[in-house]
Amino acid sequence: MGSPRRRRWALLAVWGPGLVVMLADTDAGSLITAAQSGAQWGYRMVLPQLILMPILYVVQEMTVRLGIVTGRGHGALIRERFGRGWAWLSAFTLFASAIGALLTEFVGVAGVGELFGVSRWVSIPIATTMLLALALTGSYRRVERIGLAIGAAELAFLVAMVMARPQLDALLAGLSSMPLGNSSYLLLVAANVGAVIMPWMIFYQQGAVVDKHLSVATIRQARYDTATGAVLTQLIMIAVVLTVAATIGTHQEAAPLQTVGQIAGALTPYLGEFGGTVLFGLGMLGAALVAAIVASLAGAWGLSEVFGWQHTLNQRPTRATAKFYTTYALAHLVGAALVLGSVDLVNLAVDVEVMNALLLPIVLGLLLVLEARALPEQWRMSGVRKYTTRTLCLVVIAFGLYMVPQALGWT
Repeated sequence: MGSPRRRRWALLAVWGPGLVVMLADTDAGSLITAAQSGAQWGYRMVLPQLILMPILYVVQEMTVRLGIVTGRGHGALIRERFGRGWAWLSAFTLFASAIGALLTEFVGVAGVGELFGVSRWVSIPIATTMLLALALTGSYRRVERIGLAIGAAELAFLVAMVMARPQLDALLAGLSSMPLGNSSYLLLVAANVGAVIMPWMIFYQQGAVVDKHLSVATIRQARYDTATGAVLTQLIMIAVVLTVAATIGTHQEAAPLQTVGQIAGALTPYLGEFGGTVLFGLGMLGAALVAAIVASLAGAWGLSEVFGWQHTLNQRPTRATAKFYTTYALAHLVGAALVLGSVDLVNLAVDVEVMNALLLPIVLGLLLVLEARALPEQWRMSGVRKYTTRTLCLVVIAFGLYMVPQALGWT
C-alpha cells in the first residue's frame, strides 16, 4: 500500500502550474468583462464561455510539452531557435503584457479597497509589499501554494451565483442562442476571447514546469492539471455571467458596469451587502492578486531567459540572480506607480485589453512554430489534433483583432 500511495502523492505534486495560471487568467479585467456580458446579453453569453474551455487548454498544453520536454523556458527557446531579434520582440510583448496585466490587477485591488472605504494610496502599497515579499521565500512550490490559496477566493463567485438563483429555463434558452449577427454581441464575445490568452500566461506556465523540475513521465498529470484549471476558470467566468444575468440583467440592463464599485453597487440590492459587496469583493481581490503574482513572475522569468540571466525562485536573491529579482520588483513598482498616478482607471484597463489583442498574433504564432520545430517528432501534434489546435488559435487571433477598432473608437 505504501508504494502506490507514495506514487499517487508524487503525481499530485505535479499539479499547480496549470491551476495557478488559469486562476490568474480570470483576472480583474476578465471578471469585469464577464459582468458586462451578463448585464447586456444575459444567459446568451454562457455558451461562448463554454467554448473557450478547450481553447484555453490547447494553448496552455503546448507550453507544458515545450517546457517539460526541452527543459527551457519560452524566452530561452525563442532565442535558441530564432535568434536575438525574435527574442527581443518576444521580450517586448512579454514586458508590455506583464506591466499591462499588473495595471489591471492593481486597478482591481484599488476598486476592492474603495468598496470598504480604503484609499488606493493604502491598498496598493500594501498589496505591492506583500507581492514583493512573496518572491523572497526561496521556494517555487511555496509561491505556488500561496498563489493557489489566494486564487481560491475566486470560489466566492460560485456562492454568489447560487444566491442569485439563475433560472434554469432561461439558461437553457440562452444556451441555444448566439446572435453573432449583432455587432454589439460580437464585440463582447471578442472581448471575452481577447481576455483568454495573454503572453504572460504562456511564459509563466512554461517557466513554472521548468522551475518545478517536472519530467517527461509527468506530462499526463501536467495535462490534467491544465485541463482542470481551464474548466475551473471558465466556471468562475460563467458564475459571474449568471450572477449578473439573474439580477442586474433582468431588471436594469442599462446599469454601468465598468468598475468594481459599479458592479458591487448594482448587485447589492439583489444579493444584499454580504453577497453584493463582501463575496464579490473577496473574489475580485483573490483574482487580482493571483494574476499579479503570475504576470510579474512570467515577466521576470521571460526577460531573464531572453537576456541569459540566471533565474529561479528556488533560492533567495544573490548576486547571480539579482537581475531576475530586480526585474520582478520593478514590474510591481512601475505598475503600482502608474495606477496611483492615473485618474481614469477604466480607460487604462481598456487600453491594456487592446494592447493584448494586438500582441496575440505574435505570441500565438511563435508558440505554434516552436511546438512544430523545438520538440522531438514524437512530442509534436499531428493529424486532427494539430489542425484543430491551429484553427482554434487562429480564432483567438481573429476575435482579438476584431475587438481593436471598436475599443479604439474607430467604428
